[in-house]
Amino acid sequence: MALKGLKCAAFLILTAFAVAAESPGTRAELVPEKERKAAPEFALNDSSGRTVSLKDYRGKVVLVDFWATWCTGCKKEIPWFADFQSRFGAKRFAVVGVSLDEEGWKVLRPFLADGHVPYEVVLGNDETAKSYGIENMPDTFLIDRKGRLAAAYRGGLVDRENIESNIKALVAKR
Repeated sequence: MALKGLKCAAFLILTAFAVAAESPGTRAELVPEKERKAAPEFALNDSSGRTVSLKDYRGKVVLVDFWATWCTGCKKEIPWFADFQSRFGAKRFAVVGVSLDEEGWKVLRPFLADGHVPYEVVLGNDETAKSYGIENMPDTFLIDRKGRLAAAYRGGLVDRENIESNIKALVAKR
């Protein structure tokens, strides 16, 4: 009887893990246009040393993703964000990955070479992370065409359907 109880307990624990693993990620509502605040500006370097600033993207909807190569959730989101870049890029949409890897380009370059990340990636710093209030990763932000924060997905894997819906709503506005 004790063995049967152990099997039942093990099954319940495994089921709980499976449900947790498949549970939806972080959701966010779009901030009403009149309530949106300017997104913190940044000027960061890409892998070639070129300075990339948020101002460069004015007129586009931008997904800014704070991530790191060691972050499991971050790596899960990369294919989703690549898909969004591919599908919505022609509608003036762009993804910018801001890596917060402490070892910098030493770990980032090999990761990018292996992962084929098809969007802009820059190396972040403490100042930029602080200006966005980054405490956990991944943290993802949607910025409207006027450079204002439209949605914030903080401290966890985004809910893919939710962020895609918000991207569609933002790119539909001219």
